[in-house]
Amino acid sequence: MSSDFEGFEQDFAVLTAEITSKIARVPRLPPDEKKQMVANVEKQLEEAKELLEQMDLEVREIPPQSRGMYSNRMRSYKQEMGKLEADFKRSRIAYSDEVRNELLGDDGNSSESQRAHLLDNTERLERSSRRLEAGYQIAVETEQIGQEMLENLSHDREKIQRARERLRETDANLGKSSRVLTGMLRRIIQNRVLVVVLAVILVITILMAITFSIRGH
Repeated sequence: MSSDFEGFEQDFAVLTAEITSKIARVPRLPPDEKKQMVANVEKQLEEAKELLEQMDLEVREIPPQSRGMYSNRMRSYKQEMGKLEADFKRSRIAYSDEVRNELLGDDGNSSESQRAHLLDNTERLERSSRRLEAGYQIAVETEQIGQEMLENLSHDREKIQRARERLRETDANLGKSSRVLTGMLRRIIQNRVLVVVLAVILVITILMAITFSIRGH
């Protein structure tokens, strides 16, 4: 399981390095190459998101006692992904401003005002994205806690079932012991009654013998 996660980690590291390099090159490229580069980066960002999803699934399959380290690494990778997306947004805004200026012939002041407005909107979007990311992290952690609780409840249920089985076995053994003791007690009583009967018969016999002996004289 951890080997699959580490394989995804390596792919993610290589892919994010390529994305970082391409984002840095976007502002310096000619318009035609910029358009192609932007499309390429968008595709690679989607691939990086898919890798993060695969890594997240792998982390959920890891036993709870070993999951903490991988969860921390996942948070770091998601933060890195958020930074890449923010850098790409800034790069696209600069690219969009340049294309719009070329098409419309805006003057410098108008372009600067629009750029400032777009950057302000971008910052708002980033803050919203961070809030969504924080909410997602809370949901994931809550899910992990719930899964751990379910696993603990499952273990407790198994313990209770084993205890019940032991109690049933103990009850069965006690029942057998009770039946054995009852049989032994019955036999003891029977033996005592037999001894008493024999003693009575013996006494009667002795008395009769004495009586006949006295009458004979």
